[in-house]
Amino acid sequence: MSVRATACPDRLDLDVAGEPLTPDSLTYSVTLPAAPGSAAVARATVRTVLAAHGLADMADAVLQVVGELAACACRFTPHTEMYVSLRYREEALRVIVHDGHPRHLHPKLAAACESRRRAALRLLAVVVRSCGGEWGFGDAREPGGGTRMWAVLPRGGAAAFGEVGK
Repeated sequence: MSVRATACPDRLDLDVAGEPLTPDSLTYSVTLPAAPGSAAVARATVRTVLAAHGLADMADAVLQVVGELAACACRFTPHTEMYVSLRYREEALRVIVHDGHPRHLHPKLAAACESRRRAALRLLAVVVRSCGGEWGFGDAREPGGGTRMWAVLPRGGAAAFGEVGK
């Protein structure tokens, strides 16, 4: 007989099997390559996550937002990775994308770069506004800096977005 000593329990020892995933348990993050194909990977991942948590009614708006943020991150980051985070709280989904593009120190360069990023996110702005949500971008608080882009989509507005034209 062998004895196994560990300070941390195995995942198999936890009684979590069979617990249903709910909207309020939606908290995910993924690091992706900063490459054009990553926007499609991000959308596919988010579609699966939304369905698993009973939020498929939000998919049309959320997938558009995730695709736009991921594409923008790929366009602007000088690094090889971007980070995508999803969290559902208080009947809204928050999507955050971090890229490695640092803030320019020269005011004119910073203004020009901000204007380019805003232009790249025009479609995102339309989608978020039509859902009654909010969006923005600014300096990332994480070590290493970069830019943090975000959008908050209320469930009711995002679900209604998917019904337009049906």
